[in-house]
Amino acid sequence: MWEFSTEPEFQAKLDWMTRFVVEEVEPLDLLFPAGGDPYDKGNAASRAILKPLQDKVKAQGLWACHLGPELGGPGYGQLKLALMNEILGRSYWAPTVFGTAAPDTGNAEILAMFGTAEQRARYLEPLLDGDIVSAFSMTEPQAGADPKEFVCRAWHDGDSWVIDGEKWFTSNARFAEFLIVMAVTDPDAAPHQRMSMFIVPADTPGIEIQRNVATMAERDDLDEGIHGYIRYREVRVPADAILGGPGQGFAVAQARLGGGRVHHAMRTVGQCRRAFDMMCERALSRRTQGQRLADKQAVQTFIADSWIELQQYRLLVLNTAWVIDTQPHGAARTQIAMCKVAMAKVYHDIVQRALHLHGSLGTTHETPLAGMWMSVPALALADGPTEVHRTTIAKQLLKQYSPAEGLFPSEHIPPKLAAAQERYAHVLKEFA
Repeated sequence: MWEFSTEPEFQAKLDWMTRFVVEEVEPLDLLFPAGGDPYDKGNAASRAILKPLQDKVKAQGLWACHLGPELGGPGYGQLKLALMNEILGRSYWAPTVFGTAAPDTGNAEILAMFGTAEQRARYLEPLLDGDIVSAFSMTEPQAGADPKEFVCRAWHDGDSWVIDGEKWFTSNARFAEFLIVMAVTDPDAAPHQRMSMFIVPADTPGIEIQRNVATMAERDDLDEGIHGYIRYREVRVPADAILGGPGQGFAVAQARLGGGRVHHAMRTVGQCRRAFDMMCERALSRRTQGQRLADKQAVQTFIADSWIELQQYRLLVLNTAWVIDTQPHGAARTQIAMCKVAMAKVYHDIVQRALHLHGSLGTTHETPLAGMWMSVPALALADGPTEVHRTTIAKQLLKQYSPAEGLFPSEHIPPKLAAAQERYAHVLKEFA
């Protein structure tokens, strides 16, 4: 049967999360607003506030809920995670407080699935405990996210692998204890079998951060950039540093990125809801031309359209999570791509309307809206450009169809009408 309700026990946890995030986590966004602050283990002040909050989360049994029981998590599944991330999306710091910050979540999953016992002990356990930070080093300056164009390579040399090349936009590289690096190990193989994935300690000789690139929400002059432009200069790692075996880098990456895309979507629902709440409050609070903004038909259209779009997107995300939980592995591929494609547009439209209703105030950093607005372009690119996922959707849907058998479409009316007339000829003749 169809069901759209949440069991009372879990709803109580969601209610606690909502209060906790608003009252105790969102202040961290104000005190430590830089993009790298949640990942900077060297900031004693933020860690002094963070640790007690994480302890409260753990006491509620809500720490690292993306993990299965075998890794110390509750094994909630994607549907419950969607409802939780809807709340966590309100705050930049919330994923760190709840042990679900990217890219660490995806990297933990890779280590759990493909890491050796020694690697899991050295890296996975402290990563799950929130004691260290990791980075995922995949995209390249000349190729973006297209692995078929990657040129950073790795080769065998004795009992080691040697990695040489450049990587672009490696998030949190400056704070990471280790990096997971994708490199070409067999350039002559089929496109999706050319690459392998390696775990590389951040203190390995030859890792050179050319610069920490600042996005439009950060400032170069304050050295706020957290996306590393890295040169791997013949970086040498042990033979067992490979994850998943030679030629399996693309498969390892896909195992990681699918979950990341749907988690981005879940948190975007929360961000959109926060912007929508601000829009409605502003409409009821501000007056112009003798009326509240809420009494203006154009503003009412803003609110109605935003709510419809948000609810449509929320149901798409929840349905995607349900498919992941209940269907065989890979069944949600099209739904995940749909979430990715719709995400940036829904976010853009709702934030733009909320910002517009706040007038000049909305363009300043005195509300969260400016920061949200600057995140829109990045959201369309995170975990792969939107256009790539549109292609995925179209290809998957077209597999369900066949070309018309004849010259005209299968819905061509003349032959269908003739067939109907022939089928009921006796009735038509009787009542002619």
